[in-house]
Amino acid sequence: MSILGVESVIFGVTDLAEHTRFWTDFGLPLEQAGADEAVFRLASGSRVVLLRHGDARLPSPDPFPGDGLKETVWGVDTASNLERMAASLGGEVAVTRDADGTVRCTCPDGQPIALRVWAKQPFVSEASPVNTPGAHPRFNQHRIWRSKAIAKTINHVVFFSPDYVGSFEFYERHLGFRYTDHSKGTGIFARAGGAYEHHSIFWVNCDLPIAPDHFKFMHIAFGMDDIDEVMLGANIMEAKGWKNASMNSSGGISRHRISSAIYYYCDMPGKAGEAEYHADTDYVDDNWIPRAWDFRFGSLLWSNNAPSIFRGNDIPWEMTFDADRASFAPFRKRQPGKLAVGGKLAEITGADEHAI
Repeated sequence: MSILGVESVIFGVTDLAEHTRFWTDFGLPLEQAGADEAVFRLASGSRVVLLRHGDARLPSPDPFPGDGLKETVWGVDTASNLERMAASLGGEVAVTRDADGTVRCTCPDGQPIALRVWAKQPFVSEASPVNTPGAHPRFNQHRIWRSKAIAKTINHVVFFSPDYVGSFEFYERHLGFRYTDHSKGTGIFARAGGAYEHHSIFWVNCDLPIAPDHFKFMHIAFGMDDIDEVMLGANIMEAKGWKNASMNSSGGISRHRISSAIYYYCDMPGKAGEAEYHADTDYVDDNWIPRAWDFRFGSLLWSNNAPSIFRGNDIPWEMTFDADRASFAPFRKRQPGKLAVGGKLAEITGADEHAI
């Protein structure tokens, strides 16, 4: 069975016009807009859907207060695989089905999800070769020069989870997600079986002092062609008055450690979360061996402006291959809920909230 990636994300918002303006400025193609909704469709076919709070199409009960991503719709490759996933989910949680065949449930951590058959669209993505002093693949050739940033895909979504190990294992058990990497005590990265981006979803540990004590949306990342497009998008968003969510902590444009991705975060209106421009991430398949990292190296980013706990000569460049998942044991919970967090992990208080 195979999920291809995020088919749609459904946002509940207060100010529909302001959120529509944000995503238009961000570079998402607007498919339709009305008094009660706005829909953006990317080249891959993925959609960002904005609905006003109280709309009957939003999950009920609301998974968390305020604006944000309220439901993730995963695209499944075939109808038979959708049926297998629905049957598997139904053995553990309540499952409903819409008239169009969309399957819906709420995960044990509180996350509403949906599944539907999806014909993911092929699209053109192009980046210029990178010259170095010793190799010149772009010889007698100027770089691609872009006039606007256009997101092509939804690369991943990120949520706070009160039981991040359990959240991953639920997705693995019923939806076939693959374990990619573990930032110990911070979160688990996993990819959909039919996707190759380093991760399709990341669950952040609610035990972190920066985290809420309940399920909540954190951010969504969009695939861009290269660093030029990320820089262009950042410049456009700044010129239009949107705040860089990383301004005081991660130094704007930088590169994540675990996934190698270049990034830039923007704050959404209404404290709804963050939108990430994302480029040059690692692409992996089932030959990838999961790794476990010390959270100071593996959890966040490479940046001279990162919080001091993530910088310096004493940062452990420690990684262990973790196919046996031995790293999960200290963070496994029988029941979700806050646990005391001590030592180095507690020192993250007030640090950057941006997970990879």
